[in-house]
Amino acid sequence: MRYRRFLLILPLVFTLCLESLEAQKKKKKHGEEEEATQTLELPKDPPQAVAVEPQRLGFLTAPLTSKGLLSQQVRDGLKSLRKLAHGAAIVKIRAFVAGTGDLRRVQAIVSDQFTDWKQPLPALTTIQVGGVPQEGAQVLLEATIVEKKAVNPNGLAFFSGQQVASKEALEKIGPLFLQSLEQLRTAQRGVNIEGADILRATCFVSTLGDYGDLRRSLAQQFPNAALAIVQTLRGLSQGLVECEAVGRASSAPAAPLQAVNPPGLASSPNYSQVMLMNAPKAVISGMQLAFNSQDGDVRLAFDRLRKAVEQTGGALANTAMTNYYPLTQSMIEKIRQIRFDFLDKNRPPASTMLPFEGLPSQDASFAMEVIALP
Repeated sequence: MRYRRFLLILPLVFTLCLESLEAQKKKKKHGEEEEATQTLELPKDPPQAVAVEPQRLGFLTAPLTSKGLLSQQVRDGLKSLRKLAHGAAIVKIRAFVAGTGDLRRVQAIVSDQFTDWKQPLPALTTIQVGGVPQEGAQVLLEATIVEKKAVNPNGLAFFSGQQVASKEALEKIGPLFLQSLEQLRTAQRGVNIEGADILRATCFVSTLGDYGDLRRSLAQQFPNAALAIVQTLRGLSQGLVECEAVGRASSAPAAPLQAVNPPGLASSPNYSQVMLMNAPKAVISGMQLAFNSQDGDVRLAFDRLRKAVEQTGGALANTAMTNYYPLTQSMIEKIRQIRFDFLDKNRPPASTMLPFEGLPSQDASFAMEVIALP
């Protein structure tokens, strides 16, 4: 009985199959494509450098959160930055990551988030630090944005990190912090910039033991700035503070790049205390990693950075500010020996350079980033 039923329905099944095939052929004839097999796209790499207008640059810092682990905190921080930007384009992110989270996740999350928002990816720097100033927080995000209109009509001033150190480790570094801020104030006076015109201030410290007092001092001196304080290393054997800043120039400098070394501050042939920058275009680089520690490795990293800046319309010889993130003191010496084979020795940029906890690659020896003119 079952066999007879099978024989009865077999022609019907055969007919339905033929009709289905004919329907598919007709769809193809009418230009209808078959549904494509879904594939997962790899995260896009951030740009090595981006072109910007200095007169339209602004700066933001995302509020810290202890909710979730690193991935969620990065996503929440990016959403906060987007909200704070009020429609302005985010062109650069600097992420300071504390704890044991995988630094490489930051790039993937930034890529995914900006792709979901259908916005261009920003340049990115990711550095592992000794700590950020909130228990449970694992990342502090800074952003550079391009405002919809000019907000810095006379350009920008970049202030080198003002380092103050003690010979011994300190649980509280208030006096060192105030000294670093006083040096920044001296630099400001040298270029006639008020504290209210500082747009971003970032302080690198050896301990966060008296963070509340440090934060209040920073906010009092720079009431309108995006502020950040991070611990560079865990277990540093000396007290250390180094505060850097970016400000709105009070008047147009005499040249597109003008180095200033105000009286009362140390003068060095290797960096300028302040670099004034005013030009229609500038290039902000992402993080360039160096791998291994031989002279050739360092030169290769500088050469890659030079090419990235040039491909975006800038020139490494016209650098306004450099940030170096070495992992050892020996790498600091290597950088000092080689950098002026690529930078302008006669007009050294403003600079911040001190050791940090780690980088996204285990083979990396240091990272660097610049902002430069054509």
